Amino acid sequence: MNWDQVQGNWEQFKGKARQQWGKLTDSDFEQVKGKKEELVGRIQAQYGYEKERVEKEVDDFCNKC
Repeated sequence: MNWDQVQGNWEQFKGKARQQWGKLTDSDFEQVKGKKEELVGRIQAQYGYEKERVEKEVDDFCNKC
């Protein structure tokens, strides 16, 4: 699944993403609203990972969906 598909199906994707990144809150997901950079930033803030690592995780996760 590419990011355009994720944006179009954000409500469905959001549930799977909650399982993957459990530290993010409902509020975090509501503010992300399908924006990749926003999701990456919130994951970085909660988990303390480097941006490149988070971007790879998000891309890998999208490809599995």
